[in-house]
Amino acid sequence: MAKYRVEDIRNVAFVGHEVAGKTSLVDSLLYKAKAVDRKGSIDDGTSFSDFDEEEKKLKYSIDTSLLHLEHGGKQVHILDAPGKPDFVGSALGALNAADNAFIVISAPNGILVNTRRMFSEAGKRNLARFLVINRLDGDNINFDQLLEAIAGTFGKSCVLFNAPVGIGADFKSVVSVLEPPDSPPAGCPVDLAATRSKLVDAIVEADEGLMEKYLTEGTVTAAELKAALPTALAAGTVIPIFCTSAKKDIGIAELLEAISQIALSPAQVKPRTAIKGSGDNAVEVTLQPSESAEFVGQVFKNINDKFVGALGFFRVYSGKITAEQPLFNLRHSKSSRTGGLLQMQGKSQKPVTEAIAGDIVAVAKVEDLAIGDTVALNANAPKLPRLSYPTPMYGLAVEPKARGDEQKISGSLHKISDEDPTFKVTREIQTKEMVMTGMTQLHLDVVQHRLKRRYDLEVVTHEPKIPYRETITTHAEASHRHKKQSGGRGQFGEVHLRVYPLPREINSEESLLENFANKSKFEKMRSAHYDAEHNFAFIDTIVGGTIPNQFVPAVEKGCKELLERGALAGFRIQDVAVEVFFGKDHPVDSSEAAFKTAGRIAFKNGILQARPVLLEPIVNLEVTVPSRYTGAILGDLNTKRARIENQDSLPGDLAVIQGKVPLAEVTRYAAQLGSITQGQGSYHMEFSHYDQVPGNVQQQIVSKAKVHADEDE
Repeated sequence: MAKYRVEDIRNVAFVGHEVAGKTSLVDSLLYKAKAVDRKGSIDDGTSFSDFDEEEKKLKYSIDTSLLHLEHGGKQVHILDAPGKPDFVGSALGALNAADNAFIVISAPNGILVNTRRMFSEAGKRNLARFLVINRLDGDNINFDQLLEAIAGTFGKSCVLFNAPVGIGADFKSVVSVLEPPDSPPAGCPVDLAATRSKLVDAIVEADEGLMEKYLTEGTVTAAELKAALPTALAAGTVIPIFCTSAKKDIGIAELLEAISQIALSPAQVKPRTAIKGSGDNAVEVTLQPSESAEFVGQVFKNINDKFVGALGFFRVYSGKITAEQPLFNLRHSKSSRTGGLLQMQGKSQKPVTEAIAGDIVAVAKVEDLAIGDTVALNANAPKLPRLSYPTPMYGLAVEPKARGDEQKISGSLHKISDEDPTFKVTREIQTKEMVMTGMTQLHLDVVQHRLKRRYDLEVVTHEPKIPYRETITTHAEASHRHKKQSGGRGQFGEVHLRVYPLPREINSEESLLENFANKSKFEKMRSAHYDAEHNFAFIDTIVGGTIPNQFVPAVEKGCKELLERGALAGFRIQDVAVEVFFGKDHPVDSSEAAFKTAGRIAFKNGILQARPVLLEPIVNLEVTVPSRYTGAILGDLNTKRARIENQDSLPGDLAVIQGKVPLAEVTRYAAQLGSITQGQGSYHMEFSHYDQVPGNVQQQIVSKAKVHADEDE
């Protein structure tokens, strides 16, 4: 039996932009709650959260850390997330596992790009949201202007829960807004009575009974407001603002009290839903945050470090698991014994006997545990949807500095990609390049440092090809007869096929059969197979055994080989359907190899006759700059074939520009933006979709590309 109940658990993520002081806050909270015997410090490398050697060296967070404390009878799991947009995948992982988001704002710096993004992402996940204005002991703080900016950016639901007494060097304490003193303290920059009125309005908005009483009687007690807070937090009608200075230890006790007494428990937030069963028997079920329910958890973080070891972190959404029970992974339907359940305090580990709904724990020595995996006790458990992350778009081709390290580097990079859902490693078929893709240059720099530190591997990098795609714009018919005779048994296979553009809306075999490959369109259809990775369909309408059944899979295999090789310029093919309807065989000379070659070349011929085009990756780009640079940014983006979709003003004399732009035009945008704005601009981009390359640009790309002819042609 756990020493606490589900209702006593608080899962909180500290997120926001860099320089806000999230990690310092977390170190202060741990020390204040007596969870650690000394106060950690980023400056001297003793932070309990930033324990990675790279983090100590850089003095900012790279990964999300899991820590815990107990206060006021509550078990608090803290997820301290990095603030740099470069490591957004780790921050989103923290939000995926939390019930409450504490979005930290630097009082001197105000609302920055990642502040807005984390606020929005927390809202998408239905988390209770809190704002923490930290570093109120800093210089050049305009508190009134900052509150206006918060209200203007995040809405009127954001209301002070406590207020500062003094600002900057004079910041000495905080005063409660919910239960203010009879006489306001000197140096408090806000009208406590007016602020309390706003707080009351925000809380009662979610409770009709309390609102009616408030409107009728004109007052509600602090106890009634506290009782109504969980409903208001869950509904988002109130977003409390707390004031702190981690450096001076001001507001930390009040923040700790709020986390334990106000933040929502797993039983108070909107429960997660999962899918139980498969196919026609699949049903959506609600996971009950209860010890007595069926155990279901989800992996949100991995560590694969030679110092810490291999650890998988998961959040329990329902039920209970003990240290002795094996974990069943619903992704690959395998059960694994664990090295026990671990409670984490940064890099320190402590074995625990069990984990209940709401708990966040780690397991050691479990192979093939990927981020997003649903873990349970048996194969019939409900399966949670996969976690979504931005598609990394900043790529570098990578090769070893030392000869013979190719395999070692590939394996090491894949281990790092297991930890980071926004880092990918692929091998480009045509260029034979190994390409690592991340969010930014800094993101990939950190990966290279980890390669060196963990595996003693050094690499050389250079700019890779843009991952263009090929597709077709009309249907066409083609064929190929593959015939070779060079003594002994020959090779013979003849394939006739048609190619069609396949709508991008198709995303599964079910939707393919319902919307495209059906008897109304293909009267003689025998079967249809779908490849989601390439949005490719293979349709068999062969009549009379003109291609014997045993050779049809070889034709499909040949077509699929071309998907990676490309037909026009050597890029991956997508959004194409191929219908194989006729062929010829030879009783002696036909073979799988012959039909595979015939299928591939016939498919290539069909592509080239179906008005092929190149597609390029388009990214969503958001640029935030001081207003005076708006014209220069817009002018520069116009030269990059950008399509501006929105332009807005932000508090603090900032402008935000949003649009879509081809990736090829912004692969090195960080340096260009820094040059235009003298280092004062920031941006983030993520993959949006593929779009057709303009004709003149396509001509240049195709002329440069060296597409190797099939050896068998």
